[in-house]
Amino acid sequence: MNLPPPAGPRTLVAGIGNIFLGDDGFGVETARLLAERGLPGHIEVVDIGVRGVHLAYQLLDGYDTLVLVDATARGEAPGTLYVIEHDVGGGSPSPGTPALDGHRMTPDTVLALLGTLCAGTGAEPPRRVLVVGCEPASVDEGIGLSAPVSDAVPEAVRLIEELLRNGEPSVAKASTAEAST
Repeated sequence: MNLPPPAGPRTLVAGIGNIFLGDDGFGVETARLLAERGLPGHIEVVDIGVRGVHLAYQLLDGYDTLVLVDATARGEAPGTLYVIEHDVGGGSPSPGTPALDGHRMTPDTVLALLGTLCAGTGAEPPRRVLVVGCEPASVDEGIGLSAPVSDAVPEAVRLIEELLRNGEPSVAKASTAEAST
């Protein structure tokens, strides 16, 4: 029996990344730890890993907010956490974007695919999309997070819980030493 979705705004927290590429597994590990916490029923936490197409289809179920958790290289020290507000209206890929590869989809590609799916089905995309990112030390082949990224995982969980609790967080760069927003 299918139950109706919970009443009110729904939030999806999606851990993204490839656990076989070192720090690229940050989103997956953070989602795993976050899922162990007691979150309200309107918040779902999923380990998407490299299944970006699956994420786009899951979003058709109707979510008000999407929080993507991913390794995010922006040139800061490894382990630096970021909270980035994604421009929901800017989800179309550039003309030079290669064909979809279900195992190498960036958040932008997932959101562009979602836009196409929503246009075809009449579904609504999330009103708000946040990316909680962590500066990787290495995304070379290998299993396991580097020390600074591993140390950032519990802080990222705390940061996500704060974002979810506050509902309308301010968006700022945060390091593991000062991860307040």
